[in-house]
Amino acid sequence: MRLFYDIIADKRDKKTLSKEDISDFLQSYLDGTLKDYQMSAMLMAVFFNSLNDEELETWTEKMLYSGEVLDFSDLDGFVVDKHSTGGVGDKISIPLAPLLAELGFYVPMISGRGLGHTGGTLDKLESIPGFSVNIDKESFKRSVRINRMALIGQTPEIAPLDKRLYALRDVTGTVESVPLIASSIMSKKLAEGINGLILDIKIGEGAFMKDLASGTRLAKTMQAIGKRFGRSVDVLFTNMDEPLGYTVGNALEIKESLDVMQGKYVPQVTELTLRMAAVLMKTFKMTASIEEGEEKAAKMLHTGRVLERFASTIKLQGGDPKVASNQSLLPESHFRKEVKATESGVINKINALDFGKALIRLGGGRLRQEDSVNKAVGFVFAKKAGEKVTKGDLLYTIHFDEEERLKSAEEYLKDAVIISEKPAEKARLILGSL
Repeated sequence: MRLFYDIIADKRDKKTLSKEDISDFLQSYLDGTLKDYQMSAMLMAVFFNSLNDEELETWTEKMLYSGEVLDFSDLDGFVVDKHSTGGVGDKISIPLAPLLAELGFYVPMISGRGLGHTGGTLDKLESIPGFSVNIDKESFKRSVRINRMALIGQTPEIAPLDKRLYALRDVTGTVESVPLIASSIMSKKLAEGINGLILDIKIGEGAFMKDLASGTRLAKTMQAIGKRFGRSVDVLFTNMDEPLGYTVGNALEIKESLDVMQGKYVPQVTELTLRMAAVLMKTFKMTASIEEGEEKAAKMLHTGRVLERFASTIKLQGGDPKVASNQSLLPESHFRKEVKATESGVINKINALDFGKALIRLGGGRLRQEDSVNKAVGFVFAKKAGEKVTKGDLLYTIHFDEEERLKSAEEYLKDAVIISEKPAEKARLILGSL
């Protein structure tokens, strides 16, 4: 094996690393021979000089096989998952997983926690009394087999190298690297034993990717990885300038998700849930068109079976299944404050980033992985961008527990809703696809 210094220097100098170099380097980090300071240097070299297709394939493969790769090849249906790059009010995974299960897919969904202004699926699920996202690997596999779905956090057996590298990237300023992001996401998803993946790449104020060009680079990189490993990767680019749906906050978003599963039409949330299901159905030739898939998925939401599937998932993972039919069992904040329009006009903007940051100040998000999260706090919107308002109309309600935290949150909300005389051009939710 070559010296660690020489391998780092080659990438620093924009040279192509061999498959053996990458494999040996990453294995040495996994077994403790290579130290954090050396890996930090490599991550920074990759950050500035990227990885070509062959390097990225080897890097991803090593991360993928650093732990167990699940095998669901004996199941009688396609195994799929969904990944979002993160946003504010993004609760799509919660209604989508049981919908896909009822449409004939198997869904072994491994999700993450919220960090910074973006929310996390696991935090939302944990607002359901008793619900455990930390079930062991065997229980996870059993749930997928008998229930067609499971919703958990990353286990120690799945891509352990990714977990270590992500923690290091987080403290070394190397998070915003397309190849490192792509290999991190894809190694975890491929380890689930899936046939296909749908990506929701968020674009805009409340997203990690601020423009379509950067989102497209990430999407194409992830599609290339999928192709090399024989997996389909569909992509939707969606707008994250304003919060998704009418709620922001863990338990509040579970309530909105339950509404969708009950067949209620929730603008943006229902639309995106149906589109994602439809794309996967078309990819796996279960329908001939997106329109046919959306119609089939919409009908399924109205049968009550999706809600029943979610209730069975709650029960299998230790939670109270009565939550599915009784939302009052979810955590609720002690106090509420209504925010009303101070002028008449049209809502031109509801800034997702501002509301995401304000949620952290309320206690509903985290700045560090170890921070605790208040599941009850958040925001419920009465109006959305593009709607007309009259002075005194309710814009949104703040759900909070502590006056001091409310004051801190309100610092971010001063200009979070912009009302103008004339409407701005209405932004599309779905900006494009690949």
